[in-house]
Amino acid sequence: MTSHVLTLSCPDRPGIVHAVAGAIVESGGNITESQQFGDCGTGRFFMRVEVAPGGPGGDLSGLRESFVPVADRFGMDWQLSATDRPVRTLVMVSMGGHCLNDLLFRIRAGSLPIEVPAVVSNHERMRELAEFYDVPFHHVPVDSGSKHEAEARLLELVKALDVELVVLARYMQVLSDDLCRQLPGRIINIHHSFLPSFKGARPYHQAHERGVKLIGATAHYVTADLDEGPIIEQDVIRADHTMGPANLAAAGRDVEAQVLARAVRWHAERRVLLNGARTVVFR
Repeated sequence: MTSHVLTLSCPDRPGIVHAVAGAIVESGGNITESQQFGDCGTGRFFMRVEVAPGGPGGDLSGLRESFVPVADRFGMDWQLSATDRPVRTLVMVSMGGHCLNDLLFRIRAGSLPIEVPAVVSNHERMRELAEFYDVPFHHVPVDSGSKHEAEARLLELVKALDVELVVLARYMQVLSDDLCRQLPGRIINIHHSFLPSFKGARPYHQAHERGVKLIGATAHYVTADLDEGPIIEQDVIRADHTMGPANLAAAGRDVEAQVLARAVRWHAERRVLLNGARTVVFR
């Protein structure tokens, strides 16, 4: 029996939870998990509900239709997704393979509910890693004169492979504003959390020179504002005076991989809802 996840947001007002629960019961569903949040600052209400068929042999085929009047009445942005269908995810990478390897390993281990129909890179270096996991590899080179063509190829792959999510697993190219607008809320990026202090090349050398005591990573949705999209997850680990630039970079790779994996999993499980420039994450 297939369960579903219902996510929604709307202007906050009395009666929302009652109406949602009523529609689910009327369609033969049973609520197995429910989380909600009302943002006093924006006046928006957010909710995530896991729904299972209400009895042996039951199904939820009528849930979508029965929920439409409720959604219309409360002005909801909503989505209903089957829990047994992995999210089709295209992963983009440049020269560093730590995040790519971590994602592909977690998929093989059954701990990440996504499937990767392709890996895209502007270099050939990660081809062998992708092929080790039996994932098709696409080399799409990028230079100052071919950026438009490269992004057109990316969009072709997104369409042809029915991609729902794009993950920048240390893809070291800035996406154009136009591409970001074509895939809103569908691109996740990971980077170290030294920004904006240590910009550009060799950030861990810069951090070492300043004697940093925390190393962190940030996973966020990509928008036209570079590295300023809604944050999904962050984490830090301690550093000390014994750690040179290479040690700091190794620790940074570990935390980047962990933070990105959590962000991708929460997105795939429909636990992340956009709230303007922020996110609501139902863990």
